[in-house]
Amino acid sequence: MAINSDVVAIILGGGRGSRLFPLTHLRSKPAVPIGGRYRLIDIPISNCLHADIRRIYVLTQFNSASLNRHISRTYRMDLFSQGFVDILAAEQTPDNPHWFQGTADAVRQAARHFTRHGAEYYLVLAGDHLYRMDYSELVDDHIDRRADITIAAQAVTPEEATAMGIFLFERSGQIAAFEEKPSADRLNAIGRSIPSGAVFSGYSADRPFFASMGVYVFSREVLLEMLEEGSATDFGREVIPSALGSHRVNSFLFRGYWRDVGTVQSFYDANIDLAGATPPFGFYDSDRPIYTRPRFLPGSRIGDCRIQNSIVTEGCNLAPCAIENSVIGIRTIVQAGATIRRSVLLGADYYEDDEAAPARGDDPMLGIGRAVVLDRVIVDKNARIGDGAQLTNSEGVETGEGPGYFIRNGIIIVPKGGVIAPGTIV
Repeated sequence: MAINSDVVAIILGGGRGSRLFPLTHLRSKPAVPIGGRYRLIDIPISNCLHADIRRIYVLTQFNSASLNRHISRTYRMDLFSQGFVDILAAEQTPDNPHWFQGTADAVRQAARHFTRHGAEYYLVLAGDHLYRMDYSELVDDHIDRRADITIAAQAVTPEEATAMGIFLFERSGQIAAFEEKPSADRLNAIGRSIPSGAVFSGYSADRPFFASMGVYVFSREVLLEMLEEGSATDFGREVIPSALGSHRVNSFLFRGYWRDVGTVQSFYDANIDLAGATPPFGFYDSDRPIYTRPRFLPGSRIGDCRIQNSIVTEGCNLAPCAIENSVIGIRTIVQAGATIRRSVLLGADYYEDDEAAPARGDDPMLGIGRAVVLDRVIVDKNARIGDGAQLTNSEGVETGEGPGYFIRNGIIIVPKGGVIAPGTIV
């Protein structure tokens, strides 16, 4: 069994996050809020802490200020332990003037920082996934099976498989091949991940493919050797396929809830699922809660409201309004007569009082104005939506933008600090 001093965790969050734009316009992907009060980075860090893995690096290169601030305020380790959560931002050095070129290149460039620790195993994680996993079981499986590389895998549908890395197995259970984001035609030709007639635990006809979750365990010397000898920039496209012929690569089947929230659509769906009557994932677990920054906010004040299948976080002030199937983030202000349906409100970083009116000028007050109607909308932090605005995408636009908003996958997004003028109809 591995002990915490044997493992260093490396969380990848360095991408530009273009699939999550405009939520990533002013912040890095791991800093995007979720569930009304958390950040995406809280998921892998909490999983690490519950597994007693306390040496954690977060790799990033775009818009890292808010991520750095959140981590420094949240994860302060015991002064008498050797634990830490450190951000490693991409940096130009005399021997490498380039920014991160991909997931493997990010780890290669950061190696000079984490190799000084005497860890025998490196746990490499994505920073934009929603799940709860016991990493100690994953690491122990890697050790027990004498693997060089272990990849967490989950059974997926053909539709999901086109956006993921897919395993092909031999009858013995060994990985025969790995294909990154195969097309629908290629999946039809493959049929399923396991050989015909074979029986694998976790396989089902409706989920015929086993996909990588982007969670890896590398033995120390194997990772360093592969990064030093090759020029590969991406784990899924290059490192893993090239390792199959020369190293022992095993899979670890994960049967719990897992969702990649790296796109606007998946981010929206994950939040709306959280607000459902029987959510597939819960942030609170008495044994393994997801941690985040304590803000010491007051309880939410709720007027004569009708609220159904929704999450209302702390510090909100809701005048008489109707809220259905929505997530209401911290410090959200909703004025009288508003209707909010199937929407995700990320909240605000501060409160605004009457003294702020001169600085605000003609802009609406912070939050949701009177008689506003929202349906399938993501409202980022510190946004202002004027009285009488109706954001419902009644014409069914798939992609577009306008004054103070964007539309992606049919979802209206009001960006951080965005302003929607009173009476606007979208």
